[in-house]
Amino acid sequence: MKKMILCAAVVFLAACQNQESTLHVDRELEYCSQQVVRALDELRKSDSTFDYSMEPRNILKDDQQQGWNCRKASPQEWCSGFWPGILWMDYSITHDVNIRRQAEGYTEALAMLTQQPAYDHDLGFLTLTSYGKGYEMTGREDYRKVMLDAADSLATLYNNKVGTILSWPRHVKDYGGHNTIMDNMINLELLFWAAQQQKADVVKSQRLYNMAVSHADVTMQHQFREDASCYHVAVYDTLTGAFIKGLTHQGYADSSMWARGQSWAIYGYTMVYRFSKEQRFLHFAEKVTDIYLQRLKETSNDWVPLWDMDDPRGLDAPKDASAACVVASALLELCQYVEPAKGKVYYDAAISMLSDLSSENYQSRNRNVAFLMHSTGHHPAGSEIDASIVYADYYYLEALLRAKNIKREKK
Repeated sequence: MKKMILCAAVVFLAACQNQESTLHVDRELEYCSQQVVRALDELRKSDSTFDYSMEPRNILKDDQQQGWNCRKASPQEWCSGFWPGILWMDYSITHDVNIRRQAEGYTEALAMLTQQPAYDHDLGFLTLTSYGKGYEMTGREDYRKVMLDAADSLATLYNNKVGTILSWPRHVKDYGGHNTIMDNMINLELLFWAAQQQKADVVKSQRLYNMAVSHADVTMQHQFREDASCYHVAVYDTLTGAFIKGLTHQGYADSSMWARGQSWAIYGYTMVYRFSKEQRFLHFAEKVTDIYLQRLKETSNDWVPLWDMDDPRGLDAPKDASAACVVASALLELCQYVEPAKGKVYYDAAISMLSDLSSENYQSRNRNVAFLMHSTGHHPAGSEIDASIVYADYYYLEALLRAKNIKREKK
């Protein structure tokens, strides 16, 4: 068995070294821009207007149409921010005023997010991707205000006894306590960002920063197994803060490595180190990355993981391109923080992931208007299996832009 794993690793690394020459970042960014134009043509109504309240979500495997299935923008729809984020990133490439106009329309359809109590932890996903990308491009003060309000709303879900943000208030009774899901690591960026933006208010800034750090620390302590693979959900006693159990919601089993859950951990701890500069978070980001790459070599025939690396069907199980996109984007940041030899491993791995994702095996091309195929949403619920999903496209485009920036810096 050890010899088989070693041989697989050698083949994997050899392929990795050949991938950079096959990834043409500018060509893939141009492809994304073309798909955005096609998608907008599909979304445009007969009177040439857009219903900005309907945000793209998925294109299912058996769909006959090429366009996106859309869902009403709302706090309940956690994916609502990804499409405006894609438009903002595309605008950063093309500087097309029409793309900016649509980005603003789809972004501002989410204004209701901060006008009501927090529905759950997804305020980070919803606003960082939309208003956050828009603020990066425009510096608009009203966008900044929405994000600051969203951070205040997210902070209301923090439990001082537990030391983490509650993920699903509606499921406290179902799980028997305060639940925190691995996806929530991504939302910490909203708290860190808001803390930086409000340094003049020292007390508030420190409070938001401390919440984010505490959440990362408590999650690191309880939501991972000895090998650094993660549980999707951690349940704590709401009153005492004691850890009760770790389990899955979207993975194959409580003990399995759900690929996208591990990708959130990699991305999340890389981001936490960016803001905190605490070495323990950098070391942990490496640890959760290394087990992911090890298991990827053992279970996949390319750089895109099975939806769950412990699915007993092996290569007959569905893939999850979205997990590969999240990890690729994270590694293109993480590779710049670690020592050079390790950084090269991470960089090469990210480029290999993007090369596979950019192949005819995964790009949608003329099949539909999305960038990618073969993502898996909620497998246990039978939802979005082997589909095009908007967050895969978001992190794919983000990763390509990060790769382009690194190449530019190298030159």
